[in-house]
Amino acid sequence: MILPIIGYGDPVLRKIGEELTPDYPNLKEVIANMYETMYNASGVGLAAEQVGLSLRLFVIDTTPFSDDEDLEDKEQNKLKGFKRTFINAKIIKEEGEEWAFNEGCLSIPDVREDVYRKPTITIEYCEEDFVMKTEVFDGLIARVIQHEYDHIEGILFTDKISSLKKRLIQKKLKNITEGKTFQDYRMKFFAKKGR
Repeated sequence: MILPIIGYGDPVLRKIGEELTPDYPNLKEVIANMYETMYNASGVGLAAEQVGLSLRLFVIDTTPFSDDEDLEDKEQNKLKGFKRTFINAKIIKEEGEEWAFNEGCLSIPDVREDVYRKPTITIEYCEEDFVMKTEVFDGLIARVIQHEYDHIEGILFTDKISSLKKRLIQKKLKNITEGKTFQDYRMKFFAKKGR
């Protein structure tokens, strides 16, 4: 089922996600709905907070990036078919020299900015089977994971840009909060909840 994506300004996007247990109700269905929602919105990652759930859960499929001809063949091949569910993730190490990449977010439509992140991460997480894994990722896969991981920590990519850039996008952010944006996918806006 395609869920509405929560727009910038909703407090749920600022909540730190709660740990999941294997008996979380309808978890497989929640995950399937998140993938369907992400694909419907042409995204490469989606965190539970973006569908209104304050959980340590996010999904990723970097396949759309594998068509980017600016990337080396090796990077394109890594991105193709990289699909993963991250439950109770914890980044334990970020390494290397920070590099910029123009990021966007389904909860913050029509806003893109360069964000600096470290190129290599070590992360502990469970997939749907709740078996704990520790893996190292780099390049764009690491970046997508870092972006989605920020969501489960209540952080948005706009928190990582300069105060000047924040001022320049203030009007756009206000419009998103008020629901004055039009997307090809369903969204839910805080200001339209009647609060």
